Amino acid sequence: MTQETVLTNAILVLPDETIAGTLVLRGETIAAVEPGRAHTPGARDLDGDYLIPGVVDVHTDNLERQVQPRSLARWPSRSAMVAHDAQCAAAGVTTVLDALCLGDLGFDKERIRTFREGVADLDVLSETGLLKADHFLHLRCEVPASDMLPLFEPVADHPLVRMVSLMDHSPGVGQYANMAFYRDLRRRGGLDEATIERRIAELQAQRARLRGPNRRALLDRLRGRTVALASHDDRTPEEIAENAADGIRISEFPVTMEAAQAAKAAGMQVIAGAPNIVRGGSHSGNVAAADLLRAGAVDAYASDYVPSALVEAAFQSAREAHVTLPRAIAMVTETPARMAGLTDRGRIARGWRADLVRVRLHETLPIVRQVWRAGERVI
Repeated sequence: MTQETVLTNAILVLPDETIAGTLVLRGETIAAVEPGRAHTPGARDLDGDYLIPGVVDVHTDNLERQVQPRSLARWPSRSAMVAHDAQCAAAGVTTVLDALCLGDLGFDKERIRTFREGVADLDVLSETGLLKADHFLHLRCEVPASDMLPLFEPVADHPLVRMVSLMDHSPGVGQYANMAFYRDLRRRGGLDEATIERRIAELQAQRARLRGPNRRALLDRLRGRTVALASHDDRTPEEIAENAADGIRISEFPVTMEAAQAAKAAGMQVIAGAPNIVRGGSHSGNVAAADLLRAGAVDAYASDYVPSALVEAAFQSAREAHVTLPRAIAMVTETPARMAGLTDRGRIARGWRADLVRVRLHETLPIVRQVWRAGERVI
């Protein structure tokens, strides 16, 4: 007999409204959405807390922070993956696209190891049923890097790949268009002036040589696939035009208002960083996500580097940016799920997957209290 769970006395955040009501879960799915309180024996009283769909995070680097909690201390990879999984679930994230970097521009060699070990760990752990969240792969491809294509080919057809983003972290473009900011960042990383200038020259020459061929080869390899394609750190309308012409339909973390608005005009969807909302602005001087929201130039949030930022950003957006709570919640649930091609989750409705998060507001701070994934309580 299929297990039935009744969750009652909750504020249900539905696609178009919020209601005080009851959910009936049967097995892995939502069997009924009912207004009012249930008096069924065994019904779980949620004390008037919010009940939202499970959060879908299409870009998180959180695994990197578990793998390397200190600059000189690398943690065992599988232990780090389990810790990362637990942190995501505790933040209400029931579906995770682990964003792993392919390609080294000379400053992040440990990221390549994290990519290789992360894929291997997911291959093993995904089959055990021990992870609290569903995990998929988001391959972050550093287009000008000489090792990007050799790293990509072995995982190009991996069944967990849901998104591929084209990145360019070369000095002088995208996130690093401000060369004073770039130089300061490398100084803080411990490099001397001569080394910084030498590397800048090398990386700019490498970009001129490899960006075009690598980009074409990557796009050719992905042509005809259902994997979501995203650009990364777009700065100019010209970059957006190139991406749209190449069939890229998602602009991830555009760094200027002009790029975000150009992406929307081109029919692309825009992802902004949830930490940008919570902190009140970009940590690197780029466009504020709240401004994008008010301009109608953002569709979804990703956690980037703080999983707990997603639920907080959604509630904060509804409170401060004149959007409804259902719309704000959809930005961290249904919309990113659709971006990743996941059509069974992201909303509270009959027949949908029972990924759910119980949230209580402490003053204005949303606190995740309980989490269900596919009808099973995991937090």
